[in-house]
Amino acid sequence: MYNHHQDDIFNSMQSPEFYPHPVRRIEQRDTHISKVFLTGDYVYKIKKPVNLGFLDFTTLEKRRHFCWQEVVLNRRLTKNVYLDMVAITFHKGQYVLSGPGEAVEYAVKMRQLPEQCSMLRLIRDGRLSYDAVDSLARFLSQFYAMASTTERINHFGSWETVQANCEENFHQTAAFVGHILDDQKYQIIRAATRAFLRRHKWLFTHRIEQNKIRDCHGDLRAGHIYFKDGIQILDCIEFNDRFRYSDITADLSFLAMDLDFEGHWKIADQFIEAYVRYTRDKDVLVLLDFYKCYRAFVRVKVNCFQLQENNLKAINKDKLLKETRRYLSLAYRYAVQFARPTLWVVCGMPASGKSTIAKELGRTLDIGVVESDAVRKALFRIKPHISVDVPFETGIYSRAGSSLTYGKLLIAAQEVLEKGDSIILAATFSRKHQRQEALRLARDMDVNIFFIQCVASDEVLKERLKLREHKSSLSDARLHHFDEFKRRFEPLTEVPEDIHVRINTEKPLEDSMETILSHEHFMLSKMLSNSADASSM
Repeated sequence: MYNHHQDDIFNSMQSPEFYPHPVRRIEQRDTHISKVFLTGDYVYKIKKPVNLGFLDFTTLEKRRHFCWQEVVLNRRLTKNVYLDMVAITFHKGQYVLSGPGEAVEYAVKMRQLPEQCSMLRLIRDGRLSYDAVDSLARFLSQFYAMASTTERINHFGSWETVQANCEENFHQTAAFVGHILDDQKYQIIRAATRAFLRRHKWLFTHRIEQNKIRDCHGDLRAGHIYFKDGIQILDCIEFNDRFRYSDITADLSFLAMDLDFEGHWKIADQFIEAYVRYTRDKDVLVLLDFYKCYRAFVRVKVNCFQLQENNLKAINKDKLLKETRRYLSLAYRYAVQFARPTLWVVCGMPASGKSTIAKELGRTLDIGVVESDAVRKALFRIKPHISVDVPFETGIYSRAGSSLTYGKLLIAAQEVLEKGDSIILAATFSRKHQRQEALRLARDMDVNIFFIQCVASDEVLKERLKLREHKSSLSDARLHHFDEFKRRFEPLTEVPEDIHVRINTEKPLEDSMETILSHEHFMLSKMLSNSADASSM
């Protein structure tokens, strides 16, 4: 019986006569798990007989099974690209594609797409339009909405599984710390990851309850996306369900991280913001940097394993080492951003919706809210819902009373920030000096700060104040105070625009939350990009 070797098959596939269709030119590509032949109109992909632990292609039957899996799974995100699984047979002493005789190997047959249509090429050539990014976000939102979700799939998005995966990454890379990986960056990434998991355990459960754990792509990168006959996304993970089953955010984060790594953070932001706009899934913005950090660190781990291989040429080893350290730096910058506490200042005129916005933001981010009305009444030993109707800036609302209140408010914020947690302050912050004190606190403590200014038309504000006359309210501001409040409210000219977002609270609450979180995400991404640019100079 003839002993078949893949090398012999590969030699045959280098000849145009091997193929039952015209071949203009044969191009070969190698990965550690497959061999690919590009023939002009069609692509043939053969799996190598390797066992890497997380995949096993060692037998012909296993290769046949995973070839068919590749065809079926990738048809979810492509149209008329993954054509079939074809057998390579041995007949009359030669190898034949889809011919008679014994099947000795299997290949995935694909329509060859032009490289100039790939997302990566479009980006590098400066030809990727905003409309294309928007279409991709809409396309993926529709895919995830239809993707499978089961109790078994949910397990892979659970807190316990994500935590175990993170710890596995740290355990498997510990041996590389000190010679390949920078010790300080490694320690900060690990500590930040553990802290995020500890503080957001509820969010992972919430994601399961919201059916956000799906059978995803698993390897969503710009090089796998083509804008040809619509959108075509190739090369999903077929060899291990564990790598494909995840929170939708983990899948999206792979592409966002890939774009960041290539220096295209603005495109990554456009993509994520469009996706959130189509899905209204604002939790993505809370989880994104965590999962981008995770994805970047997985790349670090894989590269570390490759650097151990003895057959690596010196030039390739040096290139891979530089790439590994870039991924580590990227993971580090993500970790610093999601671990760094934020002081949220929700401000605005009375009845502008500060309490509503602050409470919803606190619920979304799972952080505490301190309201000035509650602090003020506690200071003067007045029960929260006892109304104190006094003339403007008198009694507990005198300048001295307000000074005490804002001082106590900032002390409460400082105590929380010192523990490494974020905090939301809800108060009018109508005076410039009050806002400057908040800015100074953030600067002194080296934390992020964002001002959320709640606004509404005068008519709406007056109507809301009028309604308070007939019901109990923590706030004592009333309609007859309106003109004085408006006259004394100093514009936020001293607050930099990049940390200041105006929210029209006449719009739906969900729109407001999306605007706030998108603005925060955009600004933190910009800071991360500036940090990356500075470190590369």
